[in-house]
Amino acid sequence: MSLSAFHINWTKPFTVRHPGAAYAVEPFELLTTALSALYWRKNNGSIRMICDSTAKRYYDTLGLSFLWDDGVYPLLDSIPADINPIAFWAAGKLYALAAMPSPCVMIDTDFIVWKPIAPLLKELSLAAIHREDIMPDIYPGPEAFRQAHGFDLAALDWTVRPFNTALAYFADDDFRMFYTDTAIRFMRSAPDADDVLTYMVFAEQRLLAMCAARRNIPAAALSDLPALFDGAQQGYFTHIWGFKQQMRDSNVLYHDFCSRCAARLMRDFPQEAEHLAGVSPLSQYFS
Repeated sequence: MSLSAFHINWTKPFTVRHPGAAYAVEPFELLTTALSALYWRKNNGSIRMICDSTAKRYYDTLGLSFLWDDGVYPLLDSIPADINPIAFWAAGKLYALAAMPSPCVMIDTDFIVWKPIAPLLKELSLAAIHREDIMPDIYPGPEAFRQAHGFDLAALDWTVRPFNTALAYFADDDFRMFYTDTAIRFMRSAPDADDVLTYMVFAEQRLLAMCAARRNIPAAALSDLPALFDGAQQGYFTHIWGFKQQMRDSNVLYHDFCSRCAARLMRDFPQEAEHLAGVSPLSQYFS
């Protein structure tokens, strides 16, 4: 079974935090993006990038748009101005998902799927990479969302564990639209949201599980957090998220990681790696 996937890049949070700065992506993120896209194409199906015009110009200028065989679509310029880009820094994922017909797989650019995953998705309408524990500092109760006006928090099941959406599979269009409509309505209800973590992970991850519970959608986690780190998920997935700060704190770790990514690309995708070696921010890691 061929599965359509998409990456997302909404640059407005960057431009708001760094006014006047030229947009750029760190080399390790570009390399994991390449691995993520190319391995998906090799083993699972087509992949596209849904982004804004700034991101499209950036990828085009670097010569990286070839990574997405299904194209690069600057759809996120139309995100409404009342979406707070600081509190809702991943809002681009929800708007991209709203535009992508099911069945589809949403993948973060720092997430790599090494093997075919269709066998893991049989008879599922919804899947995500793992569940999250309900830790009060990250997933607080409804009393924490005082800036959300007119959104019915009382109608939700606050006991269901959130889904991590570094990878998420949506087989049902009606549910996909119900979830994205609900999440977008929440974000638009809180233009003055005053927390840079809890509002976003509620909209993106906790509401996904809450919406699935409300609609009785067959849903599953494809792994769990310990398995992602100790290899017990049998080599299916790699998520770089937890390693990013360590790399930023150590030039040795940073260079070693990027060099290993480049070596993997040269081994498994020699033609594409030759192209990537000519990309200015990446060339040093291919030498």
